[in-house]
Amino acid sequence: MVKPATEAAADLIEIRVNEIAQLFQTLDPFPFREKDLAAEAEDYIVGWARELPGKRPIKIVLHLPDTEAEGKASDDLAEAFNRYFSDRAAAIQRDLNELLRVGRRSLAIGASILVACLLIAHGAAGYLIDTAFKRLAEESFLILGWVANWRPLEIFLYDWWPLAHRRDLYTRLSAAFIELRPYSVQARTSSPQPRIDQTRL
Repeated sequence: MVKPATEAAADLIEIRVNEIAQLFQTLDPFPFREKDLAAEAEDYIVGWARELPGKRPIKIVLHLPDTEAEGKASDDLAEAFNRYFSDRAAAIQRDLNELLRVGRRSLAIGASILVACLLIAHGAAGYLIDTAFKRLAEESFLILGWVANWRPLEIFLYDWWPLAHRRDLYTRLSAAFIELRPYSVQARTSSPQPRIDQTRL
């Protein structure tokens, strides 16, 4: 459906389509400006955007047949693209906020369990006489306390930054400059008429 016109340059993403409808979800009931991009179009644009330098502005060039480029829908393309990627960035930000909220709650629970395990380990060591059991009890409670903190540590060390990176990518795409480059389809659709040899009639 969506295919590259040429190899993308440093800050350039190029798409060639036969009609504007190919870029958007056909079953989306919302007006044109509020329609979601088709999954294939989004994957293509986002995939190329990942390869672009992180601080350069992005320019998306849409190659359309001249009949499509002259239509009313083409006037709303830039707004539709910018709105879609802006909404996606906002949705990812909400996911990130929720993840960090879960991380803070998990950290509070994990820290409380860790403190409790340290106190229990210290108390158990005072009641046990056998050195082997004393050592086993201390290490068991210490392990339990640190395991309780595994999830918040995973969130704050690893899970948040892929979401932040994807949010920043969609934010860049929401500010991308959209350019339409119409091309003529007449040369492709027209074919020479067969010549009739009058001498055979």
